Amino acid sequence: MPDRKKVTLPDLVKKMTDGAPITMITCYDYAMAYLVEQAEVDMVLVGDSLGMTMLGYESTLPVTMDDMIRHAQAVRRGTPHAWLIGDMPYMSYQPSVETAIRCAGRFMAEAACDAVKLEGGAEMADRMEGIAKSGIPVMGHLGLTPQSMSALGGFKVQGKDAARAKKIVDDAKALEDAGAYSVLLEMVPDRVCQIITERAGIPIISLGSGPYAHGQLLIFHDMFGLYPRFKPKMAKVYGNAGEVILNGLKQYVAEVTDRQFPQPEHWFGIKDEQLEELRQMLSK
Repeated sequence: MPDRKKVTLPDLVKKMTDGAPITMITCYDYAMAYLVEQAEVDMVLVGDSLGMTMLGYESTLPVTMDDMIRHAQAVRRGTPHAWLIGDMPYMSYQPSVETAIRCAGRFMAEAACDAVKLEGGAEMADRMEGIAKSGIPVMGHLGLTPQSMSALGGFKVQGKDAARAKKIVDDAKALEDAGAYSVLLEMVPDRVCQIITERAGIPIISLGSGPYAHGQLLIFHDMFGLYPRFKPKMAKVYGNAGEVILNGLKQYVAEVTDRQFPQPEHWFGIKDEQLEELRQMLSK
């Protein structure tokens, strides 16, 4: 799309101040990123959820920095104009501030990302601050944080009682104070998200956290029926591409089995005289 301009951080802030919703989606490969680019999505997250959607793991924990870099590079090639965020995988930032800065820098230098994202609240504020002070825009992630799934007790809404909700509100403020340019709220009650959004001076993005945030995020594979293990409540299916692909594969198997595929338009031939010359060469 030659007429599309590169999305910048001031563009995102302007959308927030103008009250224009920000669009965000996860993406993991070149082919899908190309489509995301045509749709002019504002922000694209190369999420560590690729461990489940692309690599078949049971969780995000086995995903490595090398996995993330390779996929982020592919997505950047497909969507050169979106604001691209690299998701910091498990143990790429938890050990120390220095580790966090080095790994964040890899996303910027090797994959041409515009920003990185990490999970955790006040306990990760020093990592957030270190990355931000290094000149790297960094997004926070609160609520359901998949890397802490074991401690959170599974895939469920976070902040349903007042005490836990206050912790999320306080954590959002701590991340903003530490230099976060934005915070993602995943599976937080809608009115808790509203409180955080009203208090924030940075864009708040909702993933299953209601309509009051400055923007919305969906997981690509959830949107199009491409993840077979489960369908989250927060996901709206905009088209069942998984069913279309499965039906196509079944038809392919049937046509090959019945010798209906390929047909002449699907293969390449050789001129009769060249074939005869070849046979003569082989007969010598």
